Amino acid sequence: MTITAAAAAATLCGDAVLSADVLHLGLGDCTIRLRSNSPALIDRLNDYFSHVVIAPCDTDLEVVAVERDAPDLGVDFIDWPREPGKTGRKDSYLDLDGARLIRKIRTGMVFLHGPADRIAAGPCLRNDNQVINFINAQYMEWLQNRDWLICHASGLVRDGRCLAIAGLSGGGKSTLMLRMMDDPEVSYLTNDRLFIRAEDGFTEAVGIPKLPRINPGTIVHNPALHGLMTAQQRVAFLAMPPAQLWTLEDKYDVHIDKVYGAGRITARATLSAFLVLNWERNSDKPLKVERVNLDERRDLLSAIMKSPGPFYQLADGRFFNDSMALDQAAYLQSLAAINIFEASGGIDFDALSKHCLKELLRGKG
Repeated sequence: MTITAAAAAATLCGDAVLSADVLHLGLGDCTIRLRSNSPALIDRLNDYFSHVVIAPCDTDLEVVAVERDAPDLGVDFIDWPREPGKTGRKDSYLDLDGARLIRKIRTGMVFLHGPADRIAAGPCLRNDNQVINFINAQYMEWLQNRDWLICHASGLVRDGRCLAIAGLSGGGKSTLMLRMMDDPEVSYLTNDRLFIRAEDGFTEAVGIPKLPRINPGTIVHNPALHGLMTAQQRVAFLAMPPAQLWTLEDKYDVHIDKVYGAGRITARATLSAFLVLNWERNSDKPLKVERVNLDERRDLLSAIMKSPGPFYQLADGRFFNDSMALDQAAYLQSLAAINIFEASGGIDFDALSKHCLKELLRGKG
C-alpha cells in the first residue's frame, strides 16, 4: 500500500483538536512553535525547554504533537540500520512524496517529517523524550542545512571557550562532563550533539536544548546528582557488580538549572579544544592525555563524526540514508586549528576532570 504525505498527516492527526496552549522556542536564530491536543504535554515540554521558551512570535517551523494510541497507517516500514556497536531494532522509515515517515519500533510512535508537516503521533506523554528528540531534530536539520557539522560530543564552556568531549557510546563523556560541572565557572553547552562551523578564523560550537540523559552509574558516584534517586535506590545500585552497573541502561534527565543553579546553560561558544575518550575500563595502565593529529588518527575522527540519522532532510529535498558517507574532509577543515587530545589508559574521572579544568579549559590569557 502507498500513501501520500497529506494522507499520512490526516491519518496521524485524526480528529484531534489542538489546544489553545502554544509553546514558542527560541533556538539561536531558529524559532519553533509547538502545538498539541494535550495541554499536559505542552506543560511538560514547557518545563523541559524552560531556558529557551520565548514570547509568541512568527516562527520558522511548527511541530504538532498528537496524543493518541500508536497509529497504524497500514504501510510497510523499512528498518533503519543501527550504528556500529548498537544492537536491536530501533527505527523504521518509509519515504513518501517529499516527506518521510519514521516509526519507533519499541513505542509505536510515528513521526511525519517534511517541509509541509512535522507531526509526532502516538502515546506522546508516555514517550515525551521521543517528542523532545523530534523537536530537536528540526533544529539540528536547520543547523546542518546552514553548513554546521554534527559531532557525537558533549560540550562545556568557560570564559566563552568550549571544550568538546567525544567518545564511543557508554565511554563516560556524560559522567566526565557532569563531574566538571561542579566548577561554578563552567557552563553546559550540550550532552550528545555538538555542532561546529568554521567562520572568520574561528570554529564556533553550538548545542541543542537537550538535557543530559544519564544512567545510574553516573548518578551514584556524583554527590551533585544524588537527588535524582532515593537513598534506597542508590544503595541498591552501589551493591551491583561494577561491570553490571557500568552497562546498566536506565535513563534519568538532569535538569541543569535545577541541579547546578540558574544561568549554567550556554547556547554558543568558540571551540578551543576537542578531547576524545579512548580509555579502557579494564586497563591497568595509567591515564594519559596526549595531543594528536586527526589527519593521522582517522580512528579518532570516526568517534567525533555523527550520522544525522533518519530525520534529516537535506536542503535539496533528499533525505539522508545510510549509504551516504560523512564528509571527513569537512570535519578536518573545521577542526584544523583546534587542539585535539586523546585520553587513553585506564579510566580515572577525577584525574581527567582536574586535567581538563586546568589545561584544556583554561580561561582567557
